Amino acid sequence: MGERMEHVLVISRALFDQLGAFQGFQPDAERYLDAMLAPAANFFMERPSAEQDPTHKQLIPYSIFRAGDRYLHYQRGSGSGEKRLVAKRSLGVGGHINPVDQSHDGMGHSMYFNSIERELAEELILPGAHTQRVVGLINDDSNDVGAVHLGVVHLFELESDAVHSNEDALTDLQFSTAAELRALRDQFETWSQICLDHILPA
Repeated sequence: MGERMEHVLVISRALFDQLGAFQGFQPDAERYLDAMLAPAANFFMERPSAEQDPTHKQLIPYSIFRAGDRYLHYQRGSGSGEKRLVAKRSLGVGGHINPVDQSHDGMGHSMYFNSIERELAEELILPGAHTQRVVGLINDDSNDVGAVHLGVVHLFELESDAVHSNEDALTDLQFSTAAELRALRDQFETWSQICLDHILPA
């Protein structure tokens, strides 16, 4: 038996246009997310098809971690699923949403948040308690990768900065202030630069 094809969560580009397509950052996340997680608004698609299909947008949770006034950042290692971003620094831990079971139906609100917690537990060891909230959306239609993805930015508030990586894709974990991160802006991938410009305090 061959390896099972990966399926990823998508919405139609038409829904994104209807809600109000934008380039860069959109702080009105709740309105978009409520519509995108409504029944029948999203579904799972085979990843190879989705990567080549600009009539759909893959929903990518992009999680940022803050402990006090410092933010987690890391270097993308060779284990990263997105080869085009290897060796770039990143503020966000992102990943596709896959079906949690055999069902390829869409995903509702609580299922979406549960899937993020489950994914992060595979990638990071987070000691202590944490909270999370959605703070905005990222869209970058200026390149082929961005044209088929839509980022949902989650801000995690951590009790402790004793965070450890659980996989090869996340290396050289550090915590830095917003000012320190801005000084390194050119080393970061585009989505992280958008977060630096719009979410982190001046």
